[in-house]
Amino acid sequence: MLSLQFDCLQKLPVQVGPGEVDSDLEDEVASECTKYGTVTRVLIFEITEPDFPVTEAVRIFVQFERPEQATKALVDLDGRFFGGRVVRASFYDEGRFSRNELAPSAGEVPAAAAATPGS
Repeated sequence: MLSLQFDCLQKLPVQVGPGEVDSDLEDEVASECTKYGTVTRVLIFEITEPDFPVTEAVRIFVQFERPEQATKALVDLDGRFFGGRVVRASFYDEGRFSRNELAPSAGEVPAAAAATPGS
């Protein structure tokens, strides 16, 4: 499982930030990723919690038919610039993905997002 997390300042050829996800994005991502192999699923997860860092608020998950296809996409996409932003690609736990656990776990939540006012 390849997780493409799109950072607002910095992640795939289609770059989006919070509130910028539209109905065409899944198809655009799938189309772009087919150059690496057979895309079996694309899922977009937008975190809408207040004070969550905008650089991590949109997560795009791309599932390929074969692991080597995901590896090829990871190598090619991670660190590339698109629309003034940098693609941040990483592998994602397939078990969590299959259970639709797409939100960041406690260890993944940035300190600024985890802090509560007045703490």
